Amino acid sequence: MWFWVFMLVMDLLTPLTMIYFGFRFEKNPPKEINALFGYRTVMSMKNQNTWKFAHKYIGKLWKVCGWPVLLMSTAAMLFVFERNIIVVSIIGGAVCVIQILIMICTMIPTEIALKKNFDKNGYRRHMQHINVFYFISALFNDVRGAK
Repeated sequence: MWFWVFMLVMDLLTPLTMIYFGFRFEKNPPKEINALFGYRTVMSMKNQNTWKFAHKYIGKLWKVCGWPVLLMSTAAMLFVFERNIIVVSIIGGAVCVIQILIMICTMIPTEIALKKNFDKNGYRRHMQHINVFYFISALFNDVRGAK
């Protein structure tokens, strides 16, 4: 019984972490880009815009994915309630592995969204044209103002 409770608690840590950090990252992403805390990939750490976008995006994903993972994990552990320690160990360990895989898989759509919204240098894709036009108009105004 005590081992089952221990495995239940261990198996609830991942989905509860996803839900907690999902709310936290979506509403209040880490302010500074750092190497210790947050969603840290090469693309997400390009600049402040990619950093904020990645955290808000994965925060939404973790909120959406965390609840079903929590329910399925609880159901799986209730299925093995009062079974022997080997069965509880195998099911509890399998649940944990599946949870971690789901958590890692949320990185794929996040990176796709980053690549869709930002170029390889971290500039917003829809802003590239505006930046070029802004640069040309600023250059044109400087040339006209110099006459």
